[in-house]
Amino acid sequence: MSCTEDSLPCDRQAGYLLLRHASQSSLDESSQKDYSRGSTLDRVPYRNSNHYQKAFCTLNSMRSRGFLCDIILVSDGVSFPVHKAILSSCSAYFHAMFTNFEESKQDTVPLQGIDPQALQILLDYIYTAEVHVTEDNVQTLLPAANLLQLNDVKDACCEFLASQLHPSNCLGIRAFADVHGCVELLNLADKYTEQYFSDVVESEEFFGLSVNQVCRLISSDKLTVPSEEKVFESVIAWVNHEGETRSQHLPTLMEQVRLPLVSQDFLVQRVEEEPLLRSSSQCKDFLIEALKYHLLKTEQKLLYRSPRTRPRFPYGLPKVLVVVGGQSPKAIRNVECYDFTENKWSVLADMPTRRCRAGLTSLNGRVYAVGGFNGSLRVRTVDTYEPALDQWFNAPDMLTRRSTLGVAVLNGCVYAVGGFDGTSGLNTAEKYDPAVGEWRMIANMFTRRSSVGVAVLHGILYAVGGYDGQSRMCLASVETYNPEANTWSPAPDMSAHRSGAGVAILDGQLYAVGGHDGPLVRKSVERFNPLTQKWTPVADMCLCRRNAGVIAHDGLLYVVGGDDGSSNLSSVEVYDPALDTWTLLTAHMANGRSYAGVVVINKPL
Repeated sequence: MSCTEDSLPCDRQAGYLLLRHASQSSLDESSQKDYSRGSTLDRVPYRNSNHYQKAFCTLNSMRSRGFLCDIILVSDGVSFPVHKAILSSCSAYFHAMFTNFEESKQDTVPLQGIDPQALQILLDYIYTAEVHVTEDNVQTLLPAANLLQLNDVKDACCEFLASQLHPSNCLGIRAFADVHGCVELLNLADKYTEQYFSDVVESEEFFGLSVNQVCRLISSDKLTVPSEEKVFESVIAWVNHEGETRSQHLPTLMEQVRLPLVSQDFLVQRVEEEPLLRSSSQCKDFLIEALKYHLLKTEQKLLYRSPRTRPRFPYGLPKVLVVVGGQSPKAIRNVECYDFTENKWSVLADMPTRRCRAGLTSLNGRVYAVGGFNGSLRVRTVDTYEPALDQWFNAPDMLTRRSTLGVAVLNGCVYAVGGFDGTSGLNTAEKYDPAVGEWRMIANMFTRRSSVGVAVLHGILYAVGGYDGQSRMCLASVETYNPEANTWSPAPDMSAHRSGAGVAILDGQLYAVGGHDGPLVRKSVERFNPLTQKWTPVADMCLCRRNAGVIAHDGLLYVVGGDDGSSNLSSVEVYDPALDTWTLLTAHMANGRSYAGVVVINKPL
């Protein structure tokens, strides 16, 4: 019987027709439309996303029944039947044990120094990928996870402990993290302890520290304290806790207390009268040093070098925006402070003298008001503000009288650039090194620039726009200063002429804000990208502004005061680069002011 299409059974006939059709399709491939769902090579392989979960669920069930288990772990007399392959795949510790050491040939392996309950939790994690860290188990679970090299569980324990940090336990958590090599938790506990020092020193854990541990803590530059007086009181309290044995350590501890930074009244009325210090000649030396420091002039204090005169610079403190001096309508001494979190303005200590058109910056926690105009003369004087004391002090004078200058910090020095000396615009610049305590001239700019904007980007100082005073032109030009070569170089011009523009750095780009070109006061803003070397416009401000203070903070750009060509402004507006929008703050300064300096500092405690 011949095998033809008609003589095949139905099912075989259907299969034959399908094969023949597929063969014919391949012959006519060039002339046929492709109705297929793709070749075998092109298809994505089938994947069961639940496969691993089901497999490990089955393996865990097998473990619970002791089925196909090939090793028994023993901890403190408790036995745990498990599978070598599973443990080796999840732990480098077990992988080494079962492949390279004699335990690989044993049926039972004792584990020393591991709590059986912790081991049970860790084995459950290996088979289920779940672990529940609690206050009751974390102190045994973390060491066991560390030993068995189950780093995910160790990290989960560290995260749990970090969430439990409190002034009453942070010192204990730090010690625990140190013992078990939890570097990130250790650093976090250190930071927490420093930030909440005032509360930590009231805890029992603090009084249980060794003298070396107390020294390490109070020597930190990052302590958050309302004043150095708190550090002094904590040392006296620690010593008095066990006075008979600890009094011998007082000189070692007092060496770390920055007594020159406490108030003179506190030195005389509290420190000098402390009985513990009276009985120690070495401690008296620290007191004498502090009293002598208070007798120094401000310039001498800036040059005095001692570990005990170095200010502390706590992190994590809320920031405030400080607006110094300005023109309202004449030069003023007033200083205002804006709290970002409370959206509220308050008053800080006045400057010693009236000052507008000055440069303002901060260095090492200290605010510098440089040069400017006092209502009668262009000056070269400098005032510094200490936030911790809410006081102003005199600093060394510049070499040149400068108003409408630009000021910025570069490589630990304060740079004063350009300005107007009362006769002409300046192309000179100078820098102040606090370590030396004097101003020195640097290379001259190519162009005279008064009302110049200055900022530092990627280690290079930018002098932006201004007024040249000779051709009576507002400038669009920009030049940059390289401190290593002590040279100025031209940079791409702005798209607009801007004198009295505010400049600031935000997200690695240089912003030029407002300013004026003759009688035209601008609300336009542009920014410079150092990678593309191009200026591009961004959204206009809500108001026209020149001679405004500009500062970047927390990813936003703040523009403070200025004038619109007819009156001084008390308003502040904020630029959000993500939205390319400006928003006016609801809180206004008490005084409308232009030619004021602005800076962001830690909120005074």
